[in-house]
Amino acid sequence: MSDRAAKRLRLLGVLDGAQSDELVLTSHGAIAWYLDGARTDTSLAGDPLLAVVVSRDGDTAVVHSNERARLVAEELPGDLAIAEVPWHEPLAGALPRGARAVHEAELGPQLRAARAVLLPLELQRYRDLGRECAEVATAVLGAARSGDSERDIAAALGAALIARAIDPLVLLVAGRSRLGHRHPLPTSAPLGDRAMVVVCGRRYGLIANLTRWVRFAPPRPGERDDEQRIRAVESAFLAATVPGATLGEAFAAGIAGYAAAGFDPDEWRNHHQGGAAGYNGRDPRATPGADDVIRLGQAVAWNPTAPGAKIEDTLLLGPEGFEVLTADGAWPTVLADGVPRPIELDRTTRGEDTQ
Repeated sequence: MSDRAAKRLRLLGVLDGAQSDELVLTSHGAIAWYLDGARTDTSLAGDPLLAVVVSRDGDTAVVHSNERARLVAEELPGDLAIAEVPWHEPLAGALPRGARAVHEAELGPQLRAARAVLLPLELQRYRDLGRECAEVATAVLGAARSGDSERDIAAALGAALIARAIDPLVLLVAGRSRLGHRHPLPTSAPLGDRAMVVVCGRRYGLIANLTRWVRFAPPRPGERDDEQRIRAVESAFLAATVPGATLGEAFAAGIAGYAAAGFDPDEWRNHHQGGAAGYNGRDPRATPGADDVIRLGQAVAWNPTAPGAKIEDTLLLGPEGFEVLTADGAWPTVLADGVPRPIELDRTTRGEDTQ
C-alpha cells in the first residue's frame, strides 16, 4: 500500500470516530502530510495556498485561481478533484460547513495521532533531510572563523540549505557575546571563541531540527561540565520516551533530570523542551500533562537547555532504540546510553587562521 493510501485510511478512521462525512484540512503540517510533501506556501510566513476536503467519496483541493496551474503541475497528486476560488476571495468561504463536516481545529489530537507513525516514503525522506541538514551544519561550522559574524554564518547555512531544496525555517546563531539568549536571531556580532547554531530545515513538509556548537579557544571553567550535564538531562528525556507513555510523562521525567544533573530544578521554565517531531516544528511541543501517546516509529526532538548549554537532534524511536536522523557521520559524537550524541566541534587544535 502506498503512503497516500495508508494516510487516507487513517483519516477515514478519524472521520468514523468523529461521526462525520467530511474533514477539512487547513494547516501547512496537515496538508503537507496528507499530500505526501506538497509545498503549501509561497511565503514562509503566509497561510497555506490551499485547503483539502477529505470525504468518504474522495479528496478535493480548494485552491485560489492564481495558484491552480502551478499547484496542479508541480505539487498536487493526480487523484485530487480541484475546486477553484477567485484569488480575491477567502478559501474559507468555499469550505463545507454543517453537522456532517468537521474542521481540523476540532480534531487536533486525533490528527496528530494519525500522522505520528512515519510511513516508508516519509521515513526515507526524513533520513535524507536530517542527514543533509547535518552535513550543511558540519560544512559551514567546519569552515567558520571566529571573526565571522553571526549573519555570515546564517547566510552560509541558508544558502547551502536552499541549494538542497530545503526551506530554512529557523536559523539561529549566537556568538560568545550572545550565548545567554535561548532564541538568538543572528546579528552582526562576531562568533568569538565559542558559538551555537540552530537549524530547522523543511523539505517535503518534514522538519528536521538540530543544534551544534563550535569553539575556537580552550573552554572556560565549567563549560565542559555543562556540556556533559545537559547530555544527562537529554538522556532523562530519552529514557522516558517509550511506546505507550504519554508525552507529558516523558516531559516530567526529562525536567526532573535538571536537578539530577545539578542544574536549577526550575531551569526548564526558561525555554521549551521540544517534543514530537514531523510536519510541524514540534507535533506537539511537550508541556506538563500532555496526553499524546508516544508511538513506535515516531520522531522526536527534545532540546534541553541551560545557560551556555543546549543539545538537540531529531531522532526516530525505532524497534532497536533511537536512530539519530540529523547525523552525517562527520560531526564529533560520544555515546550516551548507546545513542551517539553531538559534542562541540573543537577548532582550537587544527592550526587554522581562525580570525
